[in-house]
Amino acid sequence: MATVSAATVWRDLRLIRKNSPLVHNITNYVVMNSTANALLALGASPVMAHAPEEVEEMTGLASALVINIGTLSRAWVESMFLAAAAANKKGIPVVFDPVGAGATRLRTDTARRFLKEIRPAVVRANASEVRALASTERATKGVDSRHGAAEAVEAGRSIVREFGCVVSISGAVDIIIGPENDCLQVENGHPLMPRVTGMGCAATALTGAFAAVSGSPFGAAAGAMVVMGIAGELAALKAEGPGSFQPAFLDALFRLGRNDIEERIKVRLSEEPPGPGRSPVRRGRRTK
Repeated sequence: MATVSAATVWRDLRLIRKNSPLVHNITNYVVMNSTANALLALGASPVMAHAPEEVEEMTGLASALVINIGTLSRAWVESMFLAAAAANKKGIPVVFDPVGAGATRLRTDTARRFLKEIRPAVVRANASEVRALASTERATKGVDSRHGAAEAVEAGRSIVREFGCVVSISGAVDIIIGPENDCLQVENGHPLMPRVTGMGCAATALTGAFAAVSGSPFGAAAGAMVVMGIAGELAALKAEGPGSFQPAFLDALFRLGRNDIEERIKVRLSEEPPGPGRSPVRRGRRTK
């Protein structure tokens, strides 16, 4: 059974700040700036390289690779597979975000092919994307989720069984599912988070930073969602709305300390998904 606690999250956050791991992101146009800023605020070093001619070389310099299919094109698909294959060859953890899987054939087919050929360490997605990957269901409305995380637990478990990865499902309560049937619920966060473009993609990038320093993909996935949620709570104390929330969120990531984690962490290991009304509402939807 995986152990996730304030102590393990703080340990990994300190390692990120100490080592400043290079996280290579092949991500979408909408979120490049906010994703890079989130990684910098956390303490990691982001790089965004997409050209097929250099992605393998850049991946070889990185400590983690994040693949996000938010704005697909033929050249970017080629780059994603080249970079991921290079990461697998060198033992670099790959975090995969199948943005909009289930909305179009291109997205769904690309995401399923990626799972089969690359077998990433962590799949970080919303509930509808997870359901789409595990079935033929057209389960999403673009990049927003039509389902809560609890509705995707069985789909997530089927992906874990088939591909041996960790599945991190965002929702009102985030749910992390591991290969040993671990199921962790992260109940941190704030309702303003889905009102800002790219918060889900930032969570994926932060998962890459945690994967770069953690020996456990499950621990990395959980640690990233805990830190995201707590930073969101702290940012909401100062923000007046979505416009002021985003810079406050970056400041909260940068200033996040041990006491913040110890006092605010809300995680629970369980084999059952959270029931209605049990937990505070937060990232029920996502944008690119």
